[in-house]
Amino acid sequence: MIKNRVDIITMGCSKNLVDSEHLMRQLQECGYEVTHDSETPEGAIAVINTCGFIGDAKEESINMILEFCQRKEEGDLERLYVMGCLSERYLDELREEISQVDRFYGKFNWSELLADLKQEYKPQIANERVITTPGHYAFLKISEGCNRRCAYCAIPIITGNHVSRPMEEILDEVRYLVSQGVKEFQIIAQELTFYGVDLYKKQSIAELIERISDIEGVEWIRLHYAYPANFPYDLLRVMRERDNVCKYLDIALQHVSTKILKKMLRQVTKEDTYALVERMRAEVPGICLRTTMMVGFPGETEKEFEELIEFVKWAKFDRLGAFSYSEEDGTYAALNYRDSVSRKKKQERLDRLMDVQQRISSNLNYEKVGKTFKTIIDRIEGDYYIGRTEFDSPDVDTEVLVPLSDGELVIGNFYNVEIEDATEFDLMGRIVF
Repeated sequence: MIKNRVDIITMGCSKNLVDSEHLMRQLQECGYEVTHDSETPEGAIAVINTCGFIGDAKEESINMILEFCQRKEEGDLERLYVMGCLSERYLDELREEISQVDRFYGKFNWSELLADLKQEYKPQIANERVITTPGHYAFLKISEGCNRRCAYCAIPIITGNHVSRPMEEILDEVRYLVSQGVKEFQIIAQELTFYGVDLYKKQSIAELIERISDIEGVEWIRLHYAYPANFPYDLLRVMRERDNVCKYLDIALQHVSTKILKKMLRQVTKEDTYALVERMRAEVPGICLRTTMMVGFPGETEKEFEELIEFVKWAKFDRLGAFSYSEEDGTYAALNYRDSVSRKKKQERLDRLMDVQQRISSNLNYEKVGKTFKTIIDRIEGDYYIGRTEFDSPDVDTEVLVPLSDGELVIGNFYNVEIEDATEFDLMGRIVF
């Protein structure tokens, strides 16, 4: 056991990861040795940053807590702290059920952990972080919470209303990250299109992205987690005009049937959704659209599911993730609807939807063969350099494989790669000098 070491474990999404990175920087400044997601945790102190979004994620977080409780009981750990979404949502229950944890914190009061370690939070480094991703890219969180009240979603219950970070604070963080070697920024929020409404009384995401793109050293900006209702179309102009704003948008549409969208409280119709996709493709030629769909929502019959299938075939999304509806404590759907679609039927629909998308993704990848793309190199794996184009976000999208025999490439640098072959998930190419 290493006395002055803190092992931090992050569960769930990239927004949690950003919180962990800020905590790590504070702990470093206090003189601690800090590790993240270590395969061999040996510190006297452990901090688990939990996820509480859906059932599987909650179970995974609980299992991780119990694993570290066991280490504590065996004398391999002195103090165990838990923070994040799960403890924000189930604070009282966790305190009662898992007494081995020294203290539980919610999602927003993790800085109190420093006081419990007899340390002071240092506001002068509030915008500094320890980057746990490869050093050339980072996630940039621009807000917390969500004012949308989708019927199935527990996030507003956990995080509360939307709270935008001041623009100057975000820009200061970008400048700091650029000084640390970051070139690529994944802009994240529960719902980024609402950015600025609380602070500036208008949707300000287009202005923010424009100002970030003006900062020297910012080479790629990629946008995650948009919302379809009241979409700020000025953002498309910025994407079209700015070379360092990737033609990529992650926008969760969830469904297309007006009946289901209404029950989901999504504030859009089928006609709105078709028109939105058409306008995005018209205003930003070549845009890569990533979306998420849900099957088996209460009231979804074969008719509504077929509407969804036809829409996906029409839209030809570059990337599509999907999941089956599951009831979440305290949500509008859990309180007001009967979970009417069987587990078996949900799985059948999910399999069919993903089979349709698999063919679309494969075809779109094959269309890239013979074309050349600006590619950032993330790492070496086996006999290949692994990279991404502007249409690919880390961890979730297609990767570009370049043979090591192509020459000595620098991790984090950009190269032109001509695509020679493709599969559903990968592109294979050669460097073009």
